[in-house]
Amino acid sequence: MSGALVIQTSFLGDVVLTTPLIAELASRGPVDVLATPVGAAALENNPGIRTIIRYDKRATYGAALGLWRTVKELRALRPYDAAYLAQGSFRSGLLAMMTGARERIGFTSSTGRVLYTRQMPYRPERHHAERLWSLAMSECADPPTRAQIRPRLYPSDEDRHAVDSLLRRSGTTGEPFVALAPGSAWGTKRWPYYADLAKRLTADFKIAIIGSKADFETAAQISNMLPPECVIDAVGSLSLLGSAELIGRAQAIVTNDSAPQHLASAMGTPTLTIFGPTVPEFGFGPLAERRAVAGHSALSCRPCDRHGPQRCPLGHWRCMRELTTDYISSLLAEVLNPPVPV
Repeated sequence: MSGALVIQTSFLGDVVLTTPLIAELASRGPVDVLATPVGAAALENNPGIRTIIRYDKRATYGAALGLWRTVKELRALRPYDAAYLAQGSFRSGLLAMMTGARERIGFTSSTGRVLYTRQMPYRPERHHAERLWSLAMSECADPPTRAQIRPRLYPSDEDRHAVDSLLRRSGTTGEPFVALAPGSAWGTKRWPYYADLAKRLTADFKIAIIGSKADFETAAQISNMLPPECVIDAVGSLSLLGSAELIGRAQAIVTNDSAPQHLASAMGTPTLTIFGPTVPEFGFGPLAERRAVAGHSALSCRPCDRHGPQRCPLGHWRCMRELTTDYISSLLAEVLNPPVPV
């Protein structure tokens, strides 16, 4: 049996947003996915995936030998009816072509488009989850339902047990908590007032701090401002899907425009995303049913970058500095307590 190959070697958030495409293709037949080690970790236990092929770009990107080894691995698995280019680099297109896939489907905007057999329009006005899902559809297909483009992740029993253990160690036995995800790979995306927000929230909630080992210092700035019994410190202590499981148990999450918002979308957690140099109109906003976005709409310099530079190009960083704790608290209250329909 052949099936489909999905190539997604981009950022973690993009991987999570590829899961609706994977689910759509899996409803038709077997699906294999080529992903980075981090992306592969996010896709573990996904019932729509037959095989995950790990491709470490840090070790092999730019190396012809590494690319060829990956192609040989794919060819040894099976021939593919189609390859879907969720990551549009020329190298990804070359890899798809070298697998022998009869069809290679990607966006008209991709640098590897000359290697595709079918190019789909890139719709900048749509959410990226919908854009990726559309790779599996014809151009005349009906718009997707909310369920069709909702990302999904699948924590394991081990992940759930790890979260249970963390909550017990933190003295949390059923008390409500709000998750905060203060980190980002991009410096200008990090809202600077998480500690102030956390202090306000401790009147009603415990605070779970989410992040990788790279976020230790940022997390410490928050936890040092709080009574120890109020903190659930998950920074660097859980697997990726363990973090998703913890987010899934939170009353809500406050996050920058970074991967945790997409983990929250996949777990159905009410989400407040803080946008600084970027904007949700790029197509990467939260998809949870209860959600809100914060941003400085009065600044003519926004957005200044597709990802967010490490430093403000104009030196003032007003897009984040002028988003006050009062403003963020008011939006979070709306997410936590949505109005009752009349």
